[in-house]
Amino acid sequence: MHTIRIAVAGAGLIGRRHIELIQASAECELAALVDPAPAAAELAASHGVALYPSLEQLFAEQRPDAVILATPNHLHVEGALACVEHGIGVLIEKPLAHTLEAGKRLLAIAERTGARLLVGHHRAHSTILAKAREVIAEGLLGNLVAVMGSALFYKPDDYFDAAPWRRQIGGGPVLINMIHEISNLRSLCGEIVAVQAQASSATRGFAVEDSVAISLRFASGALGTFMLSDTAACARSWEQTTGENLDYPSYADEDCYVISGTRGSLSIPSMRLKYYEQRADRSWWKPFTSTVVPLHSADPLARQLAHFCQVIRGHEPPLVSVRDGLRNVQIVEAISSAARSGQIVATDSL
Repeated sequence: MHTIRIAVAGAGLIGRRHIELIQASAECELAALVDPAPAAAELAASHGVALYPSLEQLFAEQRPDAVILATPNHLHVEGALACVEHGIGVLIEKPLAHTLEAGKRLLAIAERTGARLLVGHHRAHSTILAKAREVIAEGLLGNLVAVMGSALFYKPDDYFDAAPWRRQIGGGPVLINMIHEISNLRSLCGEIVAVQAQASSATRGFAVEDSVAISLRFASGALGTFMLSDTAACARSWEQTTGENLDYPSYADEDCYVISGTRGSLSIPSMRLKYYEQRADRSWWKPFTSTVVPLHSADPLARQLAHFCQVIRGHEPPLVSVRDGLRNVQIVEAISSAARSGQIVATDSL
């Protein structure tokens, strides 16, 4: 099989990480870099590839097998549509779209054309998440009843100084961080049909929220609570518990999710499992069988790239489709709406 030639659009942190993974892969190679910023020239030269200021100029001069869109959020839809127009497969970094309406436009075209599109919710490729889904599917937890989750971390001042828009509406943890958690929770527990939320900006005093308490209702009838804050000095977040991203310190004694059913509970990512051996003899007076589910670790971004190559070859359907990615955007927008209104917001299907 031929080597997949991939162009990367966007020379920021995540774009550079994609380039590193492409260079380390035997399945693909870097075809070009697309970025209008002058600083991108040095990066392109260091990798021996051409630099283009736009996708249009890239496609005018060469035809890669695929494009990874690591551009700012508001450029995702237009970039993906340009790739679809040229019949080129694309990996679109999350969020799929900066608004639900823009995402619906892409969804309609993607499903009409059958374009090869993968949404970059890289945690979907996590071995931790895959093993947790296996445990739930095996029935060791019974029918799901309750989900407790958290993404509690502290963003330093220079995070906001580097990009002042993060102090404004749309730059807070709901739209930037919560979309990862929604993707995870839907994968583990099924569809989310309603949300409610309370938001606060009391700690930093910015126009945007810094902390949010969220309630979730799943289609199964299970309920969830989620605590989100980017101003909490706490390690209970995916990044600080899983060890999947080495840029963050990791704490093996912490969990960010606890999923409970009628038979048992699973803490993630420690994978501590407690369940009743006898289904007919369950009681809080009875001891649980306790164990730790074994895991093997792997870089989810590397696994995502390998999967993307198979999508481009036509060997696998996308693990995270445009519809899946847009559903995550829809639920995150519903959380923001619920926080503003104080009402329960139903998340009707797309």
